[in-house]
Amino acid sequence: MSADRRTPRRILVTGVGANPGFGLARSLVRLGHTAVAADANPLAPGFLLPSVIPRIIPLACDPGYPSALTGVCRELAVEAVVAGIEADLDPLSRMADELDAEGVRLWLPDARSVRAGTDKALFHHVLTEHGIATPRTWQPREIDQVPDGTELVVKPRHGHGAQHVHFVRRREHARVLCELVPQPIVQERIHGWEFTADCLVDRAAQASVILRRRDLVKAGLAAVSTTFDDPNLRDLVEQTLGAVGARGLCCVQGFVSADATITITEINLRIAGGFPLTEAAGADLVGQMVNGLFDLPVDHTRLTYRTGMFLTSYTETLAVGDIAELERTTVLKGEAP
Repeated sequence: MSADRRTPRRILVTGVGANPGFGLARSLVRLGHTAVAADANPLAPGFLLPSVIPRIIPLACDPGYPSALTGVCRELAVEAVVAGIEADLDPLSRMADELDAEGVRLWLPDARSVRAGTDKALFHHVLTEHGIATPRTWQPREIDQVPDGTELVVKPRHGHGAQHVHFVRRREHARVLCELVPQPIVQERIHGWEFTADCLVDRAAQASVILRRRDLVKAGLAAVSTTFDDPNLRDLVEQTLGAVGARGLCCVQGFVSADATITITEINLRIAGGFPLTEAAGADLVGQMVNGLFDLPVDHTRLTYRTGMFLTSYTETLAVGDIAELERTTVLKGEAP
């Protein structure tokens, strides 16, 4: 009998200290898979999920990251690795051959697409080349070119999770912030209501797109969200996926202005933090991702969804306690609790 999405797999998820990786590890466990929860923070919330195998790994920028990750995969007979945070995408892409030699699967686009998905300046260039509306963007040295009266956003070129993002109304303020924000870019601020498109692009470039309105956003995360459909918006998201060359799980974000203009602001080549709404609306997002990860057909009929479904998210305390006690339960040692 051929393997399918019900075959238990052992899958390592990086970045389980953040919402996307945390949620993905939890969803894999619910589907019957074994999730190896990996993060550089010894107190990452994902380490406390029931049934996961926690492992501490170096930061993606650490020279020891490749050997440490490969060692964990070898030790635990990991079958596949899925990035839950942007920082891991580039090193994983460069490790593809090494992981393949260990029998470990990845599902990432090519190196150029990874760069376009993690470099906001390059993403702007790619979308502009393809005639897709995206915010006007300037390098710090180009601030004098910003038209008078333009509201601006200063953010890291390789940032994520709404970190170091600042909104200003004057070029002078943007110039100061460029001295403080790591590797900054300056973009035109877009007004309107926000959306996220949860996407799964199979190996033949066929995409399923699930649209969610971001009704209330806090610290870059959708605290309240509802599913909807819009053929024009869905078509623009599919154009964006094609322009970047996205594959596997990803999400696209943007704004719809009062005059119905759609502006694409970013793409993330990993699962979105709010994907539980997509699954609650009927789309088998993680299950079909596992299919594609293991070279099985992605069933796009399982990725349809109901509109009008809502999600309300709330931050709560997951655990409090004595670190010494946590060490005795072996979580901080990177062993299964």
